[in-house]
Amino acid sequence: MRPKTSKELEMMKEAGRIVALVHKKMSEMIRPGVTTKELDVAAYNIIKDAGATPSFLNYQGFPASICASINDVVIHGIPDQSVLHEGDIISIDVGANYQGYHGDSAWTYAVGKVSPERERLMSVSEQALFDGLKYARHGARLTDISHGIQVCLLEHGYSTPIEYSGHGIGKMLHEKPAVLNYGLAGRGPILKAGMTLAVEPMIIAGKRHVKTLPDGWTVVTQDHSDACHYEHTIVITNDGYEILTKL
Repeated sequence: MRPKTSKELEMMKEAGRIVALVHKKMSEMIRPGVTTKELDVAAYNIIKDAGATPSFLNYQGFPASICASINDVVIHGIPDQSVLHEGDIISIDVGANYQGYHGDSAWTYAVGKVSPERERLMSVSEQALFDGLKYARHGARLTDISHGIQVCLLEHGYSTPIEYSGHGIGKMLHEKPAVLNYGLAGRGPILKAGMTLAVEPMIIAGKRHVKTLPDGWTVVTQDHSDACHYEHTIVITNDGYEILTKL
């Protein structure tokens, strides 16, 4: 995991901005009656119109530009004719490749008014992301981020699937190292200014056990409990971090 040059970071900032544009559109479109396919088409058009390509489309065979994961789907939900209903939660994960560099971000959205339990899960999951990012700075250890996430989710009685993690990012969508969402602090590589990471806690209301559906992509909770997914692409700076996937 080498630090990126200023030129590389320019490309990644633009990739991140395009990803953020998609999320802005998703937040405007997500409501009861909308299909996940409609969301996917809108995301594709925004990415292409901005002069980028969708990072996910055809990535290892994935058939869409976004992952759209509803309720008990943790990650990698495939957009289709599924209709959103009042009270659902949906996690949208999207990546954009701009001139050979990637941005990657996920966010969970409420569809209309959701239950207090789902509101709490969303709130804590977003908090877990930023609790982890508190430790993202030059000189820290990679797993300081992981431990920060774990402390937050355990405090609130939630779990995380151990099979999935965040990752390095840059010329490749998934670069080393894996950024786990649990573990002891003070382990792994020392973070240096210019390193870029996609930090992405996946938080489950129930037990951590998951399974992949027969489509080979869709990952669901085994106990059918709800899940949330929050992710930003960041660059480590001398005094902390900068989020690249925002407007």
